[in-house]
Amino acid sequence: MDAFVGVLAAFVGIVLLVVGVVFITFFRLWIRAWLSGAQVGLFSLVGMSLRKVNPGVIVDSRIMAVKAGLFISTNDLETHYLAGGKVLRVVQALIAATKANIDLSFKQATAIDLAGRDILDAVQTSVNPKVIDCPDPNKGPSTVAAVAMDGIQLKAKARVTVRTNIRGLVGGATEDTIIARVGEGIVTTIGSSENHKKVLENPDNISRVVLQRGLDAGTAFEILSIDVADVDVGENIGAQLQIKQAEADKQIAQARAEERRAMAYAREQEMRAQVVEMRARVVEAEAEVPRAMAEAFRQGNLGIMDYYRMKNVEADTSMRDSISKLERSESEDTDQGSS
Repeated sequence: MDAFVGVLAAFVGIVLLVVGVVFITFFRLWIRAWLSGAQVGLFSLVGMSLRKVNPGVIVDSRIMAVKAGLFISTNDLETHYLAGGKVLRVVQALIAATKANIDLSFKQATAIDLAGRDILDAVQTSVNPKVIDCPDPNKGPSTVAAVAMDGIQLKAKARVTVRTNIRGLVGGATEDTIIARVGEGIVTTIGSSENHKKVLENPDNISRVVLQRGLDAGTAFEILSIDVADVDVGENIGAQLQIKQAEADKQIAQARAEERRAMAYAREQEMRAQVVEMRARVVEAEAEVPRAMAEAFRQGNLGIMDYYRMKNVEADTSMRDSISKLERSESEDTDQGSS
């Protein structure tokens, strides 16, 4: 009997100890919620701890919601916490949206938060629009370069004022898409201008044309204005292209001329080779004459006297040629002296 009483007393002591620890641990949270009018049961706090939910976050969120006139159940807050959401940011965003008369439900807010978007920043941007630099100087060149029809390059940069489109946050494109679309619009507008002077005279034409293109479609933002911050004159791209084209044409012409020269040189060498070949044939033919004469001597078709008469004729012909050349030379010298 004494042993039973001892076990019972030990059990009661353990229970009282556990209750005391729970009471000490969660009493401050429970009294805070009770005094704020956001009742959260003591056993609910214990259950949160067992479910690995931070009771302090849930109580603080519940108190903020109640003080702002919003009714959000503890179960909904726990569910969003267990899903990996930022409970405090969601409640703060709902309070800011309520104060700014923005239609935002708890379901929408949690969906946006779980999608990875900062819901509080989105609500703040919806109330207080922010300015985006186009292009982003932290991710590349500080200006958008485009070439007008006259070949002159212009470098422009713009500032885009946007506010958050709450309904388009889930699945909507980010700031990078806005920057890319605005940059594309700037390039198209400058490229369609007849000359760069018109762009410099009225840079607001860029803003007007780009704004009319509806670049915020499918994004998480609404474009309020596009302001051209600066337009600078760059290089004469048209002249550079013409110079490169002329240089390329020159090289092509030189290559063709070199090809023709090489062909002409080859033809000349070929003709020289033919001349040498023909001379060789003449020499070969002349070499046959003595052979023929010798054969004629052997066969008796040519006599010694005939041979000498032929030699005399050749000598006489040679002498006459020499005299003719000498007279012609003296006649030319006389004509030059008289002139």
